[in-house]
Amino acid sequence: KRSLTCPDCGKSFKQKSHLTQHCRTHTSERPYMCEECKRCFTDKSSLTQHYRTHTGEKPFTCPDCGKSFRQASTLAQHRPVHTGEKLYHCAICDKSFSSSSNLSQH
Repeated sequence: KRSLTCPDCGKSFKQKSHLTQHCRTHTSERPYMCEECKRCFTDKSSLTQHYRTHTGEKPFTCPDCGKSFRQASTLAQHRPVHTGEKLYHCAICDKSFSSSSNLSQH
């Protein structure tokens, strides 16, 4: 399968929809608008994610503690709290932390 290339920066994509979405970073095109606050987005998934700020929907729940999140990525960032994984490393002293906020506080 051949790749598709952005005419502005040369970045390559395998799917046309990904190229189309990327090309909007070079323009001001934001075709997806929130009907609640009129904020606009480059792609439908960003609009869907944003809309949850209005509805309060948090569909991603931690199976360990029951805490809910608006985004799957935020749940994934939360999970190391329970597993003990320390994915965030200080570049100065190499100490490790289970959350980015703990690293920032350090």
